[in-house]
Amino acid sequence: MPSVCFSHLHFYCDRLRPVEEYKQLERKLNDFASRDLQKDGNGFDVGLGREAWLQLREAHGDPINSVEPKDYKSSGQDVVEQILVGLGWRVTAASDEELATRTLLLTSEDQNGVKLLITAHKEHSLEELSKAEPDSKRQRVDQRFDHFDTEHLARVASYHTGRQGLAVLGVAAPRGSLKAIFSKYQKLHPKLLLGGIRSYGSTKILEVFAYYVGEVRSSDADVGTLLRFVESQDTAQLLPGVKHVEAQFDGISQSAYCDHWVSNVFSRTGFLETLEETLGFTPKVDFNAGVVAAGEAQIESTVTGNSPDMSLDSKTAALKDQSQIYLPINNALSEVGHVHVFLRELGQGIQHVASRVSDLGALIQRANDYRKMTGAGLSFLQIPMSYYGYLTSKRLAQETGLDEATAEKCILALKKAGIVDCKNIVALDATREAVAKALEGLAEGLEEHVLRARYGNLHMLLRDHLDEEAYLRIVRNNILVDIQGDDLLLQIFTAKVLQRKEGEEAPFLEFIQRVCSQCTDEKGCPKKIKPGCGGFGIRNFLTLFLSIEVSKASAARADAEKRGDAKAANFQSQRVDAFTEQLDESNPILTAISDAMTAEGLALERGDHQEALRYSQQKAKGNQALQNVSTKYKNIMKQIRELEASQ
Repeated sequence: MPSVCFSHLHFYCDRLRPVEEYKQLERKLNDFASRDLQKDGNGFDVGLGREAWLQLREAHGDPINSVEPKDYKSSGQDVVEQILVGLGWRVTAASDEELATRTLLLTSEDQNGVKLLITAHKEHSLEELSKAEPDSKRQRVDQRFDHFDTEHLARVASYHTGRQGLAVLGVAAPRGSLKAIFSKYQKLHPKLLLGGIRSYGSTKILEVFAYYVGEVRSSDADVGTLLRFVESQDTAQLLPGVKHVEAQFDGISQSAYCDHWVSNVFSRTGFLETLEETLGFTPKVDFNAGVVAAGEAQIESTVTGNSPDMSLDSKTAALKDQSQIYLPINNALSEVGHVHVFLRELGQGIQHVASRVSDLGALIQRANDYRKMTGAGLSFLQIPMSYYGYLTSKRLAQETGLDEATAEKCILALKKAGIVDCKNIVALDATREAVAKALEGLAEGLEEHVLRARYGNLHMLLRDHLDEEAYLRIVRNNILVDIQGDDLLLQIFTAKVLQRKEGEEAPFLEFIQRVCSQCTDEKGCPKKIKPGCGGFGIRNFLTLFLSIEVSKASAARADAEKRGDAKAANFQSQRVDAFTEQLDESNPILTAISDAMTAEGLALERGDHQEALRYSQQKAKGNQALQNVSTKYKNIMKQIRELEASQ
């Protein structure tokens, strides 16, 4: 099978402004970045930065739709602005202006990394195109570049109910391989072909529909998402029809590289079968229903991908490698939850895309600070603070040897001092002096235990992999952490992008950092680094699922409180609490499953099949325990819903 690799992602949106308007914003951002606003190891001076940003209006105007930072909302944003401000990426190419559509290419400073193509019609929104008559949809001003034609925007918009989103997954194919790929589809999946191979000089393009509407072969092609194979001798050119645009980066942003792209589909096994038959992709990781369940919502997920059969010599090579493709695939098992709602509102499509960076903490700190200073950019999914740690009298007694009565008095004193809140979360800005003062006369030497509770769950998992400052930066920025063997995986998810109004389903972005270990072999030489070191966050997969549901319930609670609906607010509060409790109860089980998976893999590498079987059985036991927790909270959520309906 041809060994394809990541190439680009192609978004369709309602509107794009001319390139020069975005370049004006870039110049303002570069000027802003040149100011001395950074604090040592702790992001930017937000207050000083806000003043500096407002002062730049005189020199650069106000080229973005910014608001007061406190009024920022992720919905209704210009996605190009969000990326320029939040990530520091730049417009590095643009389509010919005589076309009916406008296309921009956004990249980070290393233009061999993530490439985001964004296309919009110059006159009509996607919603308008979705309702247009067929003749008016096919406004072919110039047929040289079929991949930017209005017809494709109209087709995708019609399928996705006029919504904005991710329309094309682009992969690079080796020279001379398109005929073989075309032949596979023609023989095994002819319904998925969108025409044949198109040639543009030294570049050839083949586009196929990614999914079937239902069962493989027996149903029609799903016309909402394409796979685009690009074979080109000109590695500097992404696609015919876009030309290089001069771009100056700000010197403080990070380069990013494709890691995995996630689909929500009706038939997970069908998409897996198609990819295996046409590209030789094979399943890498399965997240079964016992792992991925939030209350009554349940999904299954499989990570598939190619097998380039490679190892990497350095962390830099592991960061930049684009040859290992991973495609996680989700399907819903219940008629509740965000995957089901996504499929109901948008149909099958890309839920989110993940990009690797070298320092995730710095990237998120920058994005959060820039949003607070400019009123624009990106925001992120809020993770329940109990994911990181909490402090109860029971925990304090277990860790310190205090009797439970004294431990309870200590917790009450800490709450009275404002160091521990009503949900047992320790304040991030708590100091050793404040803790000692609050506990004066009750107990001594507890400062370290109390302060570590800010990230206690992470510390139990990672121990001395990180120092206190690194732990706190993770907590402040709501970063998810997982470990597989000696490899760490850091993850964060943005709020939805390309979302017209709050409450609608839309795709989002993920950013990750894979901290690959520096293990040595029996001769003391550094081991090769495997692509995907750190795994796919088996612990965090459930956390993401639950956190999405928590965020939705929290937003619904805020809406209910705003309109004075106490009954609805109480219902949503109960849902938030149940999701959070499920996360807390699931975390130690997920850790055990992750440890068993890692040990099983190492045993298989050694050829110790008996040991691998033992860890496989431990993993199965953990999955069953997690299934029991899932069932428990499914019933709890059902009771909450039924009680609310009966009142």
